[in-house]
Amino acid sequence: MYDHAQIAKILNLDPKDVEIVLAPSGGAFGAKEELSIQGQTAIAAYLLQRPVKTVLTRPQSTQHHVKRHAMRVALTVGADAEGHLLALRSRIVADAGGYHTTSAKCALRAACHSCGAYRIPNVDVESKAVYTNNPNAGAMRGFGSNQAQFAMEGVMDILAERVGVDGWDIRARNILNPGDAFGTGQIMRESVRGIRETLEAVRDVYKRAKHKGIACGVKSTGLGNGTTEGGYIKIRIVESPPSRSGATAGQARIEIFNGYTEMGQGVYTASMQAVCEETGLPADIMSVRWDKDLGEKCGETWASRATTLSCAAAQRAAQKLAADLKEAVRLKPDTTDDKALQEIVGREYYDECVYNFTTRPGTPESVLNPTTHLTFSYATQVVLLDEDGTIERVVVANDVGRAINPRLCAEQMEGGVHMGLGYALSEDFTSTNGTPDSLALKDLGIVRAKHMPEVDVILIEVPDEVGGYGAKGVGEIGCVATAGAVAGALYAYDGIRRFRLPMDDAPAAVPSLPKSRRMPAAPATPPSTST
Repeated sequence: MYDHAQIAKILNLDPKDVEIVLAPSGGAFGAKEELSIQGQTAIAAYLLQRPVKTVLTRPQSTQHHVKRHAMRVALTVGADAEGHLLALRSRIVADAGGYHTTSAKCALRAACHSCGAYRIPNVDVESKAVYTNNPNAGAMRGFGSNQAQFAMEGVMDILAERVGVDGWDIRARNILNPGDAFGTGQIMRESVRGIRETLEAVRDVYKRAKHKGIACGVKSTGLGNGTTEGGYIKIRIVESPPSRSGATAGQARIEIFNGYTEMGQGVYTASMQAVCEETGLPADIMSVRWDKDLGEKCGETWASRATTLSCAAAQRAAQKLAADLKEAVRLKPDTTDDKALQEIVGREYYDECVYNFTTRPGTPESVLNPTTHLTFSYATQVVLLDEDGTIERVVVANDVGRAINPRLCAEQMEGGVHMGLGYALSEDFTSTNGTPDSLALKDLGIVRAKHMPEVDVILIEVPDEVGGYGAKGVGEIGCVATAGAVAGALYAYDGIRRFRLPMDDAPAAVPSLPKSRRMPAAPATPPSTST
């Protein structure tokens, strides 16, 4: 949607004269929400009147594409003597770089998630993005919530120490329950029980460990804030054409059309699974494709909403197909599923799942009864260090509502931890006077596969009230809690509170630090304890 409008503006053409065709692509992680090379490529094709393909080199991509916002978060938190949170004041400033892109939206998400997964009755938050001469920033997995919740989790650890309890107990005292108000004022529904279940799932692991850190996370699903959001699915029964393999032509097949983009989150697979679930038909007779008309209804594919809404729409459309198949069998009791499907070739089944119950900022309802987001996904992570201060294990408990594809969910969580560890310990994109210090991939501090610790994934399923099959979303929540849990584990090891990312002074960061950023230092030694 953004590309279509912006390219039309760049070319000074009527939007109806510009057609965008989407293709499945690899992981987006936010960056594909930004306009990068589409405009230049469109201009070249328009002027030359011929197909044009633009390919960036790795250094060009590193320089050109947006980075996660650097944010400065100033928190003041009040609590009673038992550690129950009473008030929060937060001031957030995000470094946008030289261009606006999605900075305002990321600053908004940071503000919305500034209280983390905790109930705080009195909240005062201001968040803004500012132009600088630093490299450009924009959408990145977590969309501003990671930075805000890293700050909040650090405060929770300090509060726990002052009250005299551990990190698990202080979180259990303050975690959101049904009927509590989220930081934006939205009253949480029954499905918020998922955050407590993730906390309970890691209790024993955390309590038994020595050098440990814990953090909770919450991430909104959907655009919210007064937008109309929907999933739109069309199912078409067709005859298969002749194939090179010699398969019989004319066999009935199912084409599933989705308006959301497949960009690594598995939305096409999940849509197909919904049709399989409702009809009982095998996946090998199905295919999923993007549809332009449905895409215009769906809008942009981000905020972990594609699977949640697409599954609900696919479920409804597939139920119509299942009813026709059942009727075909009723009329001809001896017919098979293949023959029943053959009899309805040419039919289409459309349905949608549309919600518009969130409130628009600035309206009276947003003050009296704010509902800022469609739904939320939740996580608790525990990070464990060995005696050398190296991360040896990460335990991840995520409430995804319903694991439509458990394997895909687990892979999303493992990938989220990988990104979260890099964000916490070693990844950095430094610049001097607005010029990047290096464009080499080896200098970015990305955690290598051989340095990844063991990751244990615990999938929690507390169904959501609005998502398809109860799904809440899984794409962004995977890395929200990681940095906070790492900071807690480092403090448990060496007694140093760290408030700046990356925490590259810690022994745990050394394996992933590029040689250009390593500083000779003696190994850290855990502080001695006495009673």
